[in-house]
Amino acid sequence: MKKPQTAADTRPWRDPGAKPFVRIRNVTKKFGDVFAVDDVSLDIFKGELFCLLGGSGSGKSTLLRMLAGFEDPTSGSIEIDGQDMASVPPYRRPVNMMFQSYALFPHMSVEANIAYGLKRDHLPKAEIADRVAELLRLVKLEPYGKRKPHQLSGGQRQRVALARALAKRPKLLLLDEPLGALDKKLREETQFELVKIQETLGVTFIVVTHDQEEAMSLATRIGVMREGAIAMIGEPTDVYEFPNSRFVAGFIGSVNMFEGVVVEDEPDHVRIRSTEAGCDIYVNHGVDCAPDQVLWFAIRPEKISLSRERPEGDANIAKGMVEDIAYLGDMSVYQVMLDSGKRIRVTKANALRGDPDAISWDEEVYAHWGGNAGSVLTS
Repeated sequence: MKKPQTAADTRPWRDPGAKPFVRIRNVTKKFGDVFAVDDVSLDIFKGELFCLLGGSGSGKSTLLRMLAGFEDPTSGSIEIDGQDMASVPPYRRPVNMMFQSYALFPHMSVEANIAYGLKRDHLPKAEIADRVAELLRLVKLEPYGKRKPHQLSGGQRQRVALARALAKRPKLLLLDEPLGALDKKLREETQFELVKIQETLGVTFIVVTHDQEEAMSLATRIGVMREGAIAMIGEPTDVYEFPNSRFVAGFIGSVNMFEGVVVEDEPDHVRIRSTEAGCDIYVNHGVDCAPDQVLWFAIRPEKISLSRERPEGDANIAKGMVEDIAYLGDMSVYQVMLDSGKRIRVTKANALRGDPDAISWDEEVYAHWGGNAGSVLTS
């Protein structure tokens, strides 16, 4: 969802000399004998919308709470804007946090909720009024200032919580599952709004989520977490198209995985013999691996084509039978049982209305793909 940008300074993580805004160094957090966060090092740059993505118990929320100052690291250091946070209490950090529950005051109006932190800081009344009006405009809730939270929809309450979190103009905003309470359609609409608000203000956002689509839609970069550690950091396209492990490939989106053994290893290509695929897999680039090494080929469902006739070639062609088809409107998902006994998923965009030539149930098909369609994984 982030706009493609080409200027070097809009992607500072690509510049080895760029100075990080948030610097996390070898941070570990133990609860008793359990490592909630295990030796995490991470640089986040000013103006980023960075997503920490992981399942339950992966350590993402604990890392967020340490940034906010609600938890202290067992070891390691956290710097924000060049300042070590070790002895800085939560209320003195240039940080605000928006919780999944939104935690709005039910007896206060929308305006009073947004103004709460500013009043506690004893800002002049006129300045508070101006800032509240500015934030209501930003989150498109100008007509709702006098309402109470129970008179708002879930999406409107989410935007009030965001406005309140931004009211004190933090340098860093931490969002814990910010869209988790919204239904699917509203969540998708709110993702666009969140990105626009972040780009308008230029505040650095760190978002914790377990939702892969949400992370892919929102983030400048994603940090995939597993068992307290960072499994991979990258831009959404890199994490999806070039995963560094079977875990990341399987965690982000849907993927077909074939185990195989290298039978040809040249600088410009690799050939993998795969019993699971029932064919050789040809990859048109070299791979750093040992002779006869067992590895895995990961390919996304949309990168595979289905045909009734066998295409030409001696690799990347697997024969099978269509077991099931799920029609999802914009696309159809085919479940194909290969002759090898392996099930795969193939997706096809429904570009035509009522396509009479579409492949149907119980048809014999050939699944085929190009030499650069998938990723070779060694772990």
